Amino acid sequence: MLEEVDNDIRFAKAALSEKDFQRLSNFVQNEVGIKMPPAKKTMLEARLQRRLRTLQMRSFTDYCNFVFSPAGFESEIVHLIDAITTNKTDFFREPQHFEYLVNKALPELIRTHNVGTRRKLMLWSAGCSTGEEPYTLAMVLSEFQEKSGLDFMIIATDISTKVLDKAKAAIYEEERVIPVPNNMKKKYLLRSKDKSKALVRIIPELRELIKFRRLNFMDSDFGFREPMDIIFCRNVVIYFDKKTQETLLNAFSRYLVKGGYLFMGHSETLNGLNVPFVQVAPTIYRLPYGR
Repeated sequence: MLEEVDNDIRFAKAALSEKDFQRLSNFVQNEVGIKMPPAKKTMLEARLQRRLRTLQMRSFTDYCNFVFSPAGFESEIVHLIDAITTNKTDFFREPQHFEYLVNKALPELIRTHNVGTRRKLMLWSAGCSTGEEPYTLAMVLSEFQEKSGLDFMIIATDISTKVLDKAKAAIYEEERVIPVPNNMKKKYLLRSKDKSKALVRIIPELRELIKFRRLNFMDSDFGFREPMDIIFCRNVVIYFDKKTQETLLNAFSRYLVKGGYLFMGHSETLNGLNVPFVQVAPTIYRLPYGR
């Protein structure tokens, strides 16, 4: 036991050198697109300490050598990405987006594209994290469906397998679902039988409406065979540099129907980017016809 404690102390004191930080940050930006400026060195060091302890490595140099070896590249990249990605999300985050979706975007797409009748509405939650966004969308669309008969499918993707596992499980602490309206809590949430755990789970009927899968925005082909009508990609591109943002947003435009909608985060803007979208509301964009 004492030896384990001593090992933990040695691993916890491991320092990330400038050389090793550059190796890791260059890889993360090239492989995942996420900017890793010098200001994030302390954050990266702290987040990877657990991986060093798990792998029983005493230095970040050992860790880098492992990551960039054939065996390490195969097994460790997923853990590295899980460690460095930020996964801040909430149910009904930026509620004005859902109001616009119901009052403007969906009626317009039904009118112009016959979605929900001749074919399913296709919606993509890009960077879905632990699932709060796609489950919010499933609740909102299910409510809309009761009035309109709208048929829909939600695709939810993220690069982190850890958050995708949590999203698929659909189990959340009660405090996480506080933003969910009471009428939706009653319809779409199941409380744990063990009251001491204070947990809820999304009902099976709602979980079945969402297809989760891993996707790296740096991939040349996202694998979608049907065009999307709506893309939610909120508070994701802020972590990319301008060139990567343009590449990604232009890729989005190729997967979006003409007249389709793109919802961005409150801290993101397309100003100054060479992309084909036009703004229709704050942080809401549309792909014009005829492009």
